[in-house]
Amino acid sequence: MIFQAARLAAANLFAVETRSVFWKVLGLTVLVLVALWLALRSVFISLIFPWIAAFFPAMPDWAGWLSFVFLIMAGIGLALGLALLLSPVTALIAGLFLDDVAEIVEKRDYPSDAAGTAMPLAASISSSIKFLGVVILGNVVALFLLFIPGINIAAFFLVNGYLLGREFFEFAAMRFRSPEEARQFRAQHAGTVFLAGLVIAGFLAVPIVNLLTPLFAAGMMVHLNKLLSRQELGVRM
Repeated sequence: MIFQAARLAAANLFAVETRSVFWKVLGLTVLVLVALWLALRSVFISLIFPWIAAFFPAMPDWAGWLSFVFLIMAGIGLALGLALLLSPVTALIAGLFLDDVAEIVEKRDYPSDAAGTAMPLAASISSSIKFLGVVILGNVVALFLLFIPGINIAAFFLVNGYLLGREFFEFAAMRFRSPEEARQFRAQHAGTVFLAGLVIAGFLAVPIVNLLTPLFAAGMMVHLNKLLSRQELGVRM
């Protein structure tokens, strides 16, 4: 069931209907990162660089080019720093489009079922921020355990598997259930949800590909929610 949901979610990433969501997420991510780079660069030039230059008041005129080189290196350093934010920023933005992905999956693969209910905008923003927090928390915990031989990789998968599985499954379930019912449904199938979360954690561990983690995870958990719901009702897929 888990691998079936993962296979369907992977196929969903390349579906024609999903491309618009993908380009929206990618475009907004690039815009946010560029805006952050410009803002940080402006702060550096106006506040930090003059403070550093004050330590070298006697620099001869012929060495003025060093300032230009230093600014270029600082700009490159800021760009590399923003690269570390690529995954969290993508997660934050993609969180706003999870209902779009869920709606596409439900309409295409489960046309005879009742449509799910999308979250209100405020709840969607809250969910997006919550998911960002989950990604950061999971990776901070894994980072602290990075230097402990034998458990660092396991910690990454266990922490992210639990957190990502829980958040995305409850998101998919809440399209058809109240928040409390969604949590109970997730607890009822905690083992299956955790194993599905490990698959998502594996997806998250692949560089570049991990930018698609929110879209993949949303699609996978929509399928898993549907499969588990039909299993309870005794409906064959």
